[in-house]
Amino acid sequence: MSAASLSPDHQPADLAGLAQRITRPVVLVGLMGVGKSTVGRKLAGLLKRDFVDADEAIVEAAQLSIAEIFAQFGEPYFRDGERRVIARLIEEGHGVIATGGGAFVDPATRALILERGIAVWIDADIDTLVERTARRNTRPLLRNGDPREILTRLAAERAPFYAEAPIRVRSDNGPHADTARAILEAIDQWL
Repeated sequence: MSAASLSPDHQPADLAGLAQRITRPVVLVGLMGVGKSTVGRKLAGLLKRDFVDADEAIVEAAQLSIAEIFAQFGEPYFRDGERRVIARLIEEGHGVIATGGGAFVDPATRALILERGIAVWIDADIDTLVERTARRNTRPLLRNGDPREILTRLAAERAPFYAEAPIRVRSDNGPHADTARAILEAIDQWL
């Protein structure tokens, strides 16, 4: 499939053919603010598959916000529950799954995603991440310090883990649909 076939005026048959070749969930990984949820919804729509946000599934299962889980039980407890939820979502056969920013850093979660999904690292520059994460105050890891410093540190710490994903796509300030199409092109080349 050429890049031209993934333009906004793509042919549905091209996408249908690619969608048939994707036999595992597409699992989006990367730092908070890269657009995993928004891009994931667009990607799922293009593939005519369902989308699920792992963080939303965790909140639903725990009946607590992620910030409340972190505050009451700590990050290790959260990561354990996150791994179980992601395993369930993969088992349920969802088409596109967006994970939280730290999910792929956990060795067991990363192994699960690499074995049973198609891991796609969505990456973005720090300026884009700072701008996007400033829109909501729901990020527990950004509450205790300068967001730019925290995101810069997290990017450096987590990049080696994210780099284990077989597919990497940049998310810039353009439309999220462009990132979704770039993911489709990358998956097509990878399959």
